[in-house]
Amino acid sequence: MKVILLNGSPRGKQCTYTALEVIANRLKEHGVDSEIINVGAKAVAGCIGCASCVSAGKCFVDDGVNEFVEKMRTADGLIVGSPVHYAGASGHVTSFLDRAFYSGSSAMQGKPGAAIVSCRRGGASAAFDQLNKYFTISNMPIISSNYWNQVHGNTPEEVLRDEEGIQTMEILADNMAWILKCIQAGKDAGIELPQRPAKIKTNYIR
Repeated sequence: MKVILLNGSPRGKQCTYTALEVIANRLKEHGVDSEIINVGAKAVAGCIGCASCVSAGKCFVDDGVNEFVEKMRTADGLIVGSPVHYAGASGHVTSFLDRAFYSGSSAMQGKPGAAIVSCRRGGASAAFDQLNKYFTISNMPIISSNYWNQVHGNTPEEVLRDEEGIQTMEILADNMAWILKCIQAGKDAGIELPQRPAKIKTNYIR
């Protein structure tokens, strides 16, 4: 079993990465592999709505989105991490996710997803809510913890001193590992994902 951990921080191995590393270490204790992918340190293009991915099967911009989607095809779960910028997720990660989920949502469906956010002080719940919407539109079960998935601190050292936040990350990892094992047990028992009917789209202007 493997979980992709997506780090949407432009600052690399800082607060968001620290929280994801806590999760990765806990997943390892449960025998679940993980990989941290850093997307925030380089320029990421936003979706321009060209729909070329519909016919090509991938985004025409080659900046890591297509590679991520391919990794998700064989991964079992996804955790997205972001710093809080103006009470929202980082522009890097939203641009990345817009294109990844539009061009490659089939790689995500049925796989558990979770979001974590890192903030100095406020805006965490708004950013957390924003990221969860990628999962709820893509048939992905959302993994929770014993509080909203957030850590506080302005440095990695401060994050590690946020005892409640660290516990929240660890319990999130426990729950992700448990759900992944339940899904595998279900598959072993012959329980498959529900068949997805063709999407019905209702436009409100006739």
